[in-house]
Amino acid sequence: MFIFGHIGITLGIFYLLSRLFPGKNIPVDLKWIAFGALLPDFIDKPLGRIILAETIGSGRIFAHTLIFAIFLGLAAYYVFQTKSWTTPLIISGASFCHVLEDQIWNSPVTFLWPLLGWEFPRDTFSGGFIEYLIRILNRSYDPAYSGVFIPEIIGIGIILLYAGSHIRSKMKEDHRINP
Repeated sequence: MFIFGHIGITLGIFYLLSRLFPGKNIPVDLKWIAFGALLPDFIDKPLGRIILAETIGSGRIFAHTLIFAIFLGLAAYYVFQTKSWTTPLIISGASFCHVLEDQIWNSPVTFLWPLLGWEFPRDTFSGGFIEYLIRILNRSYDPAYSGVFIPEIIGIGIILLYAGSHIRSKMKEDHRINP
């Protein structure tokens, strides 16, 4: 999954949860959902693909683990309890959605790190970061790679539906203020 898949599907999850549980006041804040949905890649891609490329050589390391999700969730819950600030909860939840969307449980050595050892599995792709980025971009929008292409299309669709709904509600609001 790539950028639009992570953001759109996570946005859809938050929106669906806010509709299913209206009494829970689940916030749907696109900017923080987008940030949280990409946070594991913001951390792991530069770290594992650039800084530690020779030793780890993977873009799915620390921030793609269950322990990272647990610590991030606990920190977010602490901030929420002490300051009543929901943004860290949004970021934490969206970050966990990212891990689920990447199906990291299929790589238990990564998902359960460090319980199964201190090493991360190396990626099968060798080459520099630019080559890796080009390869990912090509696969994300190539229908032959349906495992990446379909979530990207679904994510774009959800983002467009959300944007249309948001624009429509703003237009209704403006019409009520200025009839």
